[in-house]
Amino acid sequence: MADALADGRRFRVLCVVDDFTREALATVVDTSISGARVMRELERLVAGRRLPATIVSDNGTELTSVAVLRWAEERSVEWHYIAPGKPQQNAFVESFNGRLRDERLNEHVFGSLAEARRLIEAWREDYNLVRPHGSLGGRAPEEFARHSARAKDRAEGAALLEGSAPSARSTTVPNRGKRRTDPSYPR
Repeated sequence: MADALADGRRFRVLCVVDDFTREALATVVDTSISGARVMRELERLVAGRRLPATIVSDNGTELTSVAVLRWAEERSVEWHYIAPGKPQQNAFVESFNGRLRDERLNEHVFGSLAEARRLIEAWREDYNLVRPHGSLGGRAPEEFARHSARAKDRAEGAALLEGSAPSARSTTVPNRGKRRTDPSYPR
């Protein structure tokens, strides 16, 4: 997304949203965001989280750069580009972007890039920590993520304690008198 400061200088906002938890993982505000910058931000995010299996994005130049393609290939992350003019193919991010625009960007005239960063980050924290989401059972994204992680840990722990493999069953077939020299004898 893009906006402008009070003096007319343009700035961009890179929004990274987890589709499952609806967490806004990052809102990177700068005058320019290159593919290399996108990769640095993704590296920062995956340092504290797992690598995603797939990243969905539009076809912006910073997201179709060699740096992005190399990063995705080196980490075996599938990168899915939505069709041009089809924002509904990335509905969660588009919904987030619309809220950010309506509730923060359209409501403030930012005097500086530092002010834009501070106010947008405060909005992101409120979005993650305070704001209930109907699609998450009335919980805030951070609370939902915490609950989901605990549930997953409990399920994985139970599988380790109980074992996830079915009980062993004999699959051997009795010899029935065949000799090892018989060509039909199982080897």
